[in-house]
Amino acid sequence: MKTSATKEKFICRNFICLLFGHKIHTIRTITNHIKEYKCVHCGLELTNDAKGRITFLSPELKEINETLKNFLQKKTHAD
Repeated sequence: MKTSATKEKFICRNFICLLFGHKIHTIRTITNHIKEYKCVHCGLELTNDAKGRITFLSPELKEINETLKNFLQKKTHAD
């Protein structure tokens, strides 16, 4: 696929989100109160932060979520 075609698709997807807002779906549940979300159109990834607000999913937060999920899995299997 040409670079211009890829860039055009990306701009169209962002334009849809600019006009109508993001269409957010839950992609992963970490705990009962922490989840990861993703926009269907533009691929924007979000998560809950320490205060419960929805924020962008940075590499640091992604690593924290992964560690928390692994810890909780080990804890539930050990019981």
